[in-house]
Amino acid sequence: MDPELLTLMEPLMSAAAELEPPAIGDVTTRRERAIPFFQALGQLRGPISGVDMTRHCLTASDGTEVDLAWYVPTSEPSGGAVLYLHGGGMIYSLAETRPGYDAVLRTYVAATGTPMLMVDYRVAPEHPDPTPVEDCYAALCWLAENVATLDVDPARLAVAGDSAGGGLAAGVSLLARDRGGPALAAQLLIYPMLDDRTTVEDPHLAPELLTWNYEDNITGWGALLGDRAGVDGVSIYAAPARAQDLAGLPPTYIDVGDLDIFRDEDIAYAARLSAAGVPTELHVHPGCPHAFEALAPTAAVSARVVADRIRRLRSI
Repeated sequence: MDPELLTLMEPLMSAAAELEPPAIGDVTTRRERAIPFFQALGQLRGPISGVDMTRHCLTASDGTEVDLAWYVPTSEPSGGAVLYLHGGGMIYSLAETRPGYDAVLRTYVAATGTPMLMVDYRVAPEHPDPTPVEDCYAALCWLAENVATLDVDPARLAVAGDSAGGGLAAGVSLLARDRGGPALAAQLLIYPMLDDRTTVEDPHLAPELLTWNYEDNITGWGALLGDRAGVDGVSIYAAPARAQDLAGLPPTYIDVGDLDIFRDEDIAYAARLSAAGVPTELHVHPGCPHAFEALAPTAAVSARVVADRIRRLRSI
């Protein structure tokens, strides 16, 4: 691990080591532990000024009302807008993660001047595939339908997300391509969760350094896909790594640490995007585990990766 990250993350890693690991499939325990964890992540960033947030809702295809949060800078907005999809392994909603992601979106909006929409998409296992990605696609459609009210340029819409949210962002981009819109100017995939077949341990990744491990991954994909996880026939919108044709997707940014179990699937996706003619920027950060910049926001490598994301968000 990056030495500075190791120093900053040591208290968290020591505390985690004292807990009995939850069993594969134990969503309840993982959710209970996520609540104080994401509260702590929000507190790490401290107060963030210069951003206002308003609440909205959309009606999903099955009639369910889904909550939206619209973050805008108090200064002049850039004219573009981003649908940001939160992480959480397909099993955490904003009920568990909101404090952390409220801080994340405020950070990006304050730094870029680009408004962001966050959707409280429904999660598995209560709402298995295709509900999560369809909720996210519905949020993109809501954003596109309300550009005039929100004062957004319809030619400057993007989708972004991290971890499970990164996988959902990739799925939404595929849906938007295959359904004829809304048109996307970019997709930003932050250590995205793309492939349900990532279940075999990499012997080069020390288990004690994994902040999202293989048992977590099997639990998340199992909740989303049930007994379909890892077998043929999984939807490309649920697991975008399974898509054979990546042509026609928007310009893409991907970053991942090399101590992340998603490393290989993310590198492979970036290579296949490039081979399909999609302008693609890929960063692989040595010595960095999953979500490293959230766990140690003051580290030099965290500052570098956030600066890269801000640069791309400003270009939308």
